[in-house]
Amino acid sequence: MRWENLSDEPRPGTVDAALFGADAVTTRTFDTPEFRGITFHEVRARSIVNRVPGASRMPFEWTVNPYRGCTHACVYCFARKTHSYLDLDTGLGFDSQIVVKVNAAELLRRRLASPRWHGEHIAMGTNVDCYQRAEGRYRLMPGIIEALRDHGNPFSILTKGTLILRDLDLLRQAAAVTDVGISVSVGFTDEELWRTVEPGTPAPERRLDAVRTLSEHGIGCGVLMAPVIPFLGDHPDQLRATVRAVAASGATSVTPLVLHLRPGAREWFMAWLGRHHPHLVRRYERLYAEGAYAPKWYQRRITRHVHELAEEFGIGPTRAAAARRIRVPEAAGPTAESTVGPTQLTLL
Repeated sequence: MRWENLSDEPRPGTVDAALFGADAVTTRTFDTPEFRGITFHEVRARSIVNRVPGASRMPFEWTVNPYRGCTHACVYCFARKTHSYLDLDTGLGFDSQIVVKVNAAELLRRRLASPRWHGEHIAMGTNVDCYQRAEGRYRLMPGIIEALRDHGNPFSILTKGTLILRDLDLLRQAAAVTDVGISVSVGFTDEELWRTVEPGTPAPERRLDAVRTLSEHGIGCGVLMAPVIPFLGDHPDQLRATVRAVAASGATSVTPLVLHLRPGAREWFMAWLGRHHPHLVRRYERLYAEGAYAPKWYQRRITRHVHELAEEFGIGPTRAAAARRIRVPEAAGPTAESTVGPTQLTLL
């Protein structure tokens, strides 16, 4: 396993300094139903705050990723390629070989206290989910949120994990001193589709229950409707059902994002497609013939349709890269949602 050249954001033509050495790795397995078949590689990382490459389409500059690999096992996950940097398999290995940066909170607190740090926004959940199943055992996020709260540093979290509710009180405390943005990812509400493409995630209705609970406790929460999966989750009736459910959850916004297939994820997804929906393989090859992203005309069609439905049901899109201020009920006041035009983000 190639630990020595680990980098969250490798750059072509360069060799990045190792984030940890092989002597800092402890491998564990747990014989419990929720972790059966999962191997955890506990590491003491050398850094935790990562700068997003300038060429990235991400609408933020800094990230914190306490885990690598993800037991959500989403067949389309774009982060699969990153496992190859460790000589780990990007298919089943990505789903079952989880790297845990056990000193994440300690490193973050040290970075935030550095005079070279200027309080920039930090995004979490942008590579793999920080509230995946492993977080229930390792509990890295409370320490991370506490560090951000204590330094008044703005941050955002994107998750499919309902475990975020465990940290509700910490999120409220952080929101009292800085800007905090929370988004839950729900690309569709079709139960059959969910079971086959996101087998390790909480059901979509459970995620929307989490949105509802956050809202009831004064924490505004948007929904990233991601991914919209061509020919499987993009029928007008499916889009309507999803946006209706999002609106019923009390979400402050809904922002659609069409499936994209980067190298690593593309091979795994197409193999899955060939097994489950072989009649769609040629259609996907045509739709994604130009690269990782669906054609602009398709993205615009989906975005326009979802925004029309959002308007019908009384919710709207968020502004890209905006950290939404979460307010506890005592400090709540009227807010105005952004009404900018359609945008295609690239978070998932």
